[in-house]
Amino acid sequence: QVQLVESGGGLVQAGGSLRLSCAASGRTFSSYDMGWFRQAPGKERELAAAISRSGSRTYYADSVKGRFTISRDNAKNTVYLQMNSLKPEDTAVYYCAADMGKWLGTQYEYDYWGQGTQVTVSS
Repeated sequence: QVQLVESGGGLVQAGGSLRLSCAASGRTFSSYDMGWFRQAPGKERELAAAISRSGSRTYYADSVKGRFTISRDNAKNTVYLQMNSLKPEDTAVYYCAADMGKWLGTQYEYDYWGQGTQVTVSS
């Protein structure tokens, strides 16, 4: 069992930055690929970024590429999402999730989810 707790969300002006953190319980954090998903009002949840177990592979959605950076610290059981040059369209609830299966599985294959943290970008 893994519990995930996100933090770092908030209200920021367009062009600003936020850093999200996701702290995981348990001693098997390094066994999971980690993803940051987001869901805007009225839209489907989408994968914004993902990082492999060792951190050697990363994935970014086209909409965040070049602005967001995902990283992890397995010694601290934590995954981060650095978000720069934020845009109003980045407004969403951001969720971290853990996947023990294949790399870049669908959201339905992720095993554990956090409760989400709200990010609001004002224009």
